[in-house]
Amino acid sequence: MRKPLLLLCLLTAASVRAQNAAAPLRPPPDTHGVDMRTQAGPPGPRYSPPSPLDPGLPTLWLIGDSTVRNGSAGDGTNLNQWGWGAPLTFYFDPLRVNVVNRALGGTSARSFYNNNWKKMADRIRSGDTVILQFGTNDGGNPAASVGELPGIGAETKEVTNRAGRAETVHTYGWYLRQFIAETRARQATPIVCSLIPRKRWGADGRIQRAHATFAGWAGQVAAAEHVGFIDLNELIARRYDVLGKERVDLIYVPNPTPAKPVGETVHTGWEGAVQNAEVVVGGLKALPDDPVDGDFSARGAVIAPAPRI
Repeated sequence: MRKPLLLLCLLTAASVRAQNAAAPLRPPPDTHGVDMRTQAGPPGPRYSPPSPLDPGLPTLWLIGDSTVRNGSAGDGTNLNQWGWGAPLTFYFDPLRVNVVNRALGGTSARSFYNNNWKKMADRIRSGDTVILQFGTNDGGNPAASVGELPGIGAETKEVTNRAGRAETVHTYGWYLRQFIAETRARQATPIVCSLIPRKRWGADGRIQRAHATFAGWAGQVAAAEHVGFIDLNELIARRYDVLGKERVDLIYVPNPTPAKPVGETVHTGWEGAVQNAEVVVGGLKALPDDPVDGDFSARGAVIAPAPRI
């Protein structure tokens, strides 16, 4: 009775090997030399958040949406799209500071605060730095999306959220203030960034800014709370204005095609992520009190401070 069963197992194993040999192998993603432990934890079927590699070092925490960390694995397998948090690691010395990119695509300040932040806040230590950037996913009806109420005030609204639960929704600025206060409560330093610009050109031939909405609100909260502010929306837009439309089209992916002449307007490829990371480094160096001064790598040391806005 055992021989037929053994033969069946051997035949099945041989069949599986033959199928695997015949199936085309997907090439591994090009991670451009990024230490992927800074972007994700152990591989799994879903998002696996990264942790500090050296518990004896201070940590630079990044939180935000897909423009900071793209895809479940954060490794470019999502249409070759990259957030700036991956190349940012090249500008810091891993012997001086951990870089941990906890950003997650599709999140807003509200959804990240209510879920992801609760799972990481207690890991923040005295001497750490938290860079936060939200705004890309923060618009829309709060009952039907992850968005918040507009502005920075104390208004609230009772909604039944997408999970079917009652929730008190606050303004965009309220959620930013919670990140700031809770970071400070752990003797860590918060830094606010405005959202990166969308690839939208105005009639004047310049990239459209979001000064009247999320970029402006982020700056207002940072000023009121006396925390560092990097206006990525303006600084990156200035860079794009100089590059011009044809060049900028190539750093957002997918690129324009005859079928889709506008192409992607939100997410950059690797080159765009590198350019944005350089702007972040320059923005950090331009702060009156840069909390990561002295933690830069040789590559980061040569980046000039961002111009005054």
